[in-house]
Amino acid sequence: MVEKVYQMVVGDDKTIERVIADENLHFNHMILNKGEALPEHFSNSTVYMSVVRGVVTLMLDDQVSESYEAGKVLKIPFNTKMNVMNNDEKVLELYVVKAPAPKN
Repeated sequence: MVEKVYQMVVGDDKTIERVIADENLHFNHMILNKGEALPEHFSNSTVYMSVVRGVVTLMLDDQVSESYEAGKVLKIPFNTKMNVMNNDEKVLELYVVKAPAPKN
C-alpha cells in the first residue's frame, strides 16, 4: 500500500485527538458537547478550523466572541489567544489543521 490510513473517532462523546502529527502538518479532530470547551491557549502555528457539525463559539485575543456554524472554515494566525467552546445544544465537531507543523 502506498497510502497510510488514519482512523478517527465516530460518535458524540467528547473527543480531542491528534490524528496526524508529522513534519508537514498536524491534523486534529474534536467533538464537544454543550458546555464543553478547550483550555485557553495560544495558537502554535497557523490554524485552519473546519466546523463539521454544530456551532463553535470562539473568542480570539481580546475580541468579542463569535459563533460559526457547520460548513465554515476559519483561518487563525500564529500566536493568537484562543478560547474554543460549544455553547449550542447540538454536538460540535471540528477538524483542525496546523500548517506548517508546530516546531514544539
